[in-house]
Amino acid sequence: MIFRALLYISIASAAAAQPAKPIKPGEWSQITLKESPPPSDGAQLKARMHASEIPGPYDVTRETFSVLVPKGYRKDTPYGLFVWVSPSANAGIPKEWEQVLADKKMIFIGAHNSGNPRDVFDRMRMAVDANHNLRGMYNIDDRRVYVSGFSGGSRVASMLGVCYADMFTGAACFMGVNFYEPVLGDDKMMYQARYIPDDEILDIAKKESRFVFITGEKDFNLADTKAVYEAAVKGGFKAVDFVNVPKQGHQPPAAEWLKKALDYLDTGKAEAKAGGLPPKKP
Repeated sequence: MIFRALLYISIASAAAAQPAKPIKPGEWSQITLKESPPPSDGAQLKARMHASEIPGPYDVTRETFSVLVPKGYRKDTPYGLFVWVSPSANAGIPKEWEQVLADKKMIFIGAHNSGNPRDVFDRMRMAVDANHNLRGMYNIDDRRVYVSGFSGGSRVASMLGVCYADMFTGAACFMGVNFYEPVLGDDKMMYQARYIPDDEILDIAKKESRFVFITGEKDFNLADTKAVYEAAVKGGFKAVDFVNVPKQGHQPPAAEWLKKALDYLDTGKAEAKAGGLPPKKP
């Protein structure tokens, strides 16, 4: 299927979100979003993943999101966007990660009630909608729009990083990753394909996006994650990294590993200046 006419083009929306109270940089806020972009449409999501059925009804205006804008945010400086997919109903991240995001000039947004029990299509659409709406609210550096998550949320993030490579320029996957081909782990387990991406979007992911897969020596997803990394390298992804945290189990790692992941995703992307962003590729 040819997606060129459907590829995402960021269009700022002045009324994209409605915070319960004014968002104050440096403090957590809850917001609702007012619109879903075309890539969030059920039919397009079905096509992007070659799903067997059209995703069910979904209304972003009924969802809530947590947002954290770094204290030093200024409208004249482009910031990165960090879209989080949680494995639980809580959208939070480890407290020590907040300073890393601030230092890296990253705005955080994560959906509530987007945990593992939630329909996977809804979880993907909430991340897509968060991406779109935050671009309308803040000065976002289009080259630094990343999706991330932990465990089951990370598996969703890994699919978004590929199937929505026109919206996300990178993915940081912590302790969980899905792939579009079966992979054989060092544990002799065969891990099945979880989705089938559109060829044109997949080509963008391979050539233009950056991925980092973070696991740990004691993480039960170690073999799976390593096998996916090796398959991605063999499959032609230009920028993919594998991080095995020493003595780490199945928990979010210390802040230093988030920094390492973001440093990798930021490779080749010098800090953008106001009015000085490079044009998007056609």
